[in-house]
Amino acid sequence: MKDNFVRYTLRVDRTLFQKFRYIAESKGRSANREIEQYLKRCVAAYEKENGEIVPEEN
Repeated sequence: MKDNFVRYTLRVDRTLFQKFRYIAESKGRSANREIEQYLKRCVAAYEKENGEIVPEEN
């Protein structure tokens, strides 16, 4: 069965990440879930302005 989740290592400034994690926790989310929400909003905004992105099949 194909997994729809991608693992991605993100390197980021420690202080910035600590602040980001604080924001995520204030919303009752993990840092990972908060990143996912940001990505969804970013993609939606881009597609609204530029049209749907059709991913290539791998």
